[in-house]
Order: sequence, then structure tokens, then C-alpha cells
Amino acid sequence: MVTPYAYFQKEFVPLAEANISVMTHAFNYGTAVFEGIRGNWNEEEKQAYIFRLADHYRRLHQSCRVLKIELPYSIEELCDITVRLVEMCGYQEDVYIRPVAYKSAKALGVRLHDLEDDFLIFIIPFGPYLDIEKGARCGTSSWRRIEDTSIPARAKVNGIYVNSALAKTEAIEHGYDEAIMLNEDGHVSEGSGENIFIVQGGRLITPPSWSNILMGITRDTVITLGREELAIETIERPIDRSELYLADECFMTGTAAHVTPVIEIDHRPVGDGKRGPITAELQRLYFDVMRGKNGKYAHWCTPCHIAR
Repeated sequence: MVTPYAYFQKEFVPLAEANISVMTHAFNYGTAVFEGIRGNWNEEEKQAYIFRLADHYRRLHQSCRVLKIELPYSIEELCDITVRLVEMCGYQEDVYIRPVAYKSAKALGVRLHDLEDDFLIFIIPFGPYLDIEKGARCGTSSWRRIEDTSIPARAKVNGIYVNSALAKTEAIEHGYDEAIMLNEDGHVSEGSGENIFIVQGGRLITPPSWSNILMGITRDTVITLGREELAIETIERPIDRSELYLADECFMTGTAAHVTPVIEIDHRPVGDGKRGPITAELQRLYFDVMRGKNGKYAHWCTPCHIAR
């Protein structure tokens, strides 16, 4: 039976009781960092697997360093807390796990120093973020991806996602499914919450870290699967906007979006306007791996035992 719980102020509590004050610094100024982690339900095994859990918490520790947040948990401790929380909730479906480290002081004033820190986790059921079968129609956003010299993109800072929200809503209002953001020099950066790849001449091409991208864990997974399983090289280099229109295939990657084909960009079909063969094969591999169906990558999957 599903009973929503959260980990809040160092305790497991009913989700409805995990509430912060309106004076919380992170609420007023966005002084928090987070992760999005997938728990994937394997129906055949009646088993939940959390995907690349330690890697997510390794990145959370890095984000905390940027925002001067003291996180009093090791990566191993964070993994243990998360597994226990998933098992307590008892969802027998795909879930989204949201850990947040934040400035918890009830204080006003723009700063990072002399403030208390805290940590929480909550879990919600969560299906595909975009249409992974049909694919997504994307539009190039008028909003530019924020620069590393403003807010570092390699840290998942809560406040930076206003930049993404502006781009996403603009895309939806223009009739698209998702936005593609350019950096300040006009090169492709990423979607509102996804990394982006194009396929050209049988190779994967994706923007490099210096294009103000988040160094995505799903991005790294796809690069690894392409190399190890399909013998496909990935080139990390700046991508011009016009290259998107000429690509053989295009897809987006992210914890929420998984591997989502992009079938149209700025009212121009990508390739033949359908999911391409390399994208389809990477999708197949990725979904098997994240649900614990490929023993070669079992180290990426943390099992959770859900009581029936």
C-alpha cells in the first residue's frame, strides 16, 4: 500500500507534514541545490531500481560546494536514506526522487554565508516527461542559456531554473513541446531540462561543458552505451543552430525526459520527421539498463524491495 513519506529535518515523516516556513531563505532567494533521480519499476521482477543513485549524490555534493551548503551526509548515507524512503512509500510504478539541500535559515538578506543548511527528500509518481515514442517538436528559444559567470550551470541550483521556465513556457505558448536554448555566443546549449544530441554521419555530436550545459547523468549514460554497445563515437563540440536543421537525427536526454526523439525543430522536420534508427536503438538499450535488465550495467541500478 502506498503511503507518501518524506525525509525532512533528519526524520522520516508523512509527506503532508514536510513543510517549510515562508521565511525560509531558499524559498525567498533560490539558495538551494537539488537532484532529480529516477526510480524505475520492473514489472516482470516486481522490483524497483534507482538509476545511478551514487552518481546523482556525487553531483549534489559538488553543487553544495558551489553554494556553500554544508551537507552532513556521505554519499553512502544519502543512498541508504533514499532506498529506505522508496521502500517506505511502496510505489509500484516509476517514481521521481527529489533531494534538496537548502539554506534553511528563517532570515532575509542576499547572501550565502552565516545561514543554517538543511536537507530533504520527497518522492512522487512520474511517467515520461515528453513523448518518447512519437517524439518532441522543439523551438529555438529567444531566452539565452545563463552564463557560468552568472550562475554555474554545472551546479543544479534551484534559482537557475527560472531561466529554463521562461524558455519552456515560451515554447509551449508557441505550439512546441520543448525549447532549445542557445548560449550567449549563439551556439546550441541544451533544452529547458535536457541535454541535446544530433546524429550526423553515424556519429553522435553534443555540446561540450563550456556551452553552459549541465553535465547530465543520462547524457553520460548515452555516451557510454553508444561507445560500448554500438561502437558509435561521440564528439563534444559547439553546435551551430543551423546544424540542427541538417542533422540525420536529434534527441534529448535527461532524468525526466529519458531519451526523447526530436522530430521537428523550428518547423523543420529532423531527418524524415520520425524517430531515427540510432535514437531507437539507444532508447532500447537505455530502458533495459535503467530497469535492471542488463547485467553488464547492474552497478548503475540500486534495488529497492517494495512490500506487496
